[in-house]
Amino acid sequence: MNLLSIIIFLLPPERLNLVHILAFMNTHNKNEGRRDFLKKSTALAALTIASPALVKAGENDERIAALFEKISLKLEINGVAHNLSVEPRVTLLDLLREQLQLTGTKKGCDHGQCGCCTVHVDGKRINSCLSLAVMNEGKKVTTIEGLANGDKLHPMQEAFIKHDGFQCGYCTPGQIMSAVACIKEGHADSAEQVREYMSGNICRCGAYPNIIDAIMEVKKGGQPL
Repeated sequence: MNLLSIIIFLLPPERLNLVHILAFMNTHNKNEGRRDFLKKSTALAALTIASPALVKAGENDERIAALFEKISLKLEINGVAHNLSVEPRVTLLDLLREQLQLTGTKKGCDHGQCGCCTVHVDGKRINSCLSLAVMNEGKKVTTIEGLANGDKLHPMQEAFIKHDGFQCGYCTPGQIMSAVACIKEGHADSAEQVREYMSGNICRCGAYPNIIDAIMEVKKGGQPL
């Protein structure tokens, strides 16, 4: 009797499905080396002694989340103070969207490459998908919802509408947040400079010329941002 047969014999019935799958993987490829087989057998052996609660948690991400202790968090978001309780793993993006229902900030690539999730933290633009919520303790966060003054749109929002700086509109909140910061940072002295400092924001519709026109108009207008 080989090691795999012994493990199957020792495992309770409810754990056999996993064993059958791995056993099939092991026998399906007849060219697999002995070392590969031993690795899989060792993993199965570990499963036989692992805590059933741990294995079960590993199969369900939400149950893993429940094991984390929540942390208190104080943030000022769009001028409103919030006392929150969050898991350490929660990103600022997910906090805004899932817990506070500020869904104007979009989730695009979730890897900090598209710019859809751009928000301002203490006046600086960041990709909120790359920032853990707890890292922003005591800071001031501005989202696209916080730009307008009541019913009066922000100058950059008005310029995007005027110049048709969007098509599908999915990237637009991040584009606008980044555009405002681009001017505040002093990186909008020319169309070439705008292209460089807006390069972190991707528009799949290709509305870049209109976006640049909108930014340059706001820059020339000199309105307070």
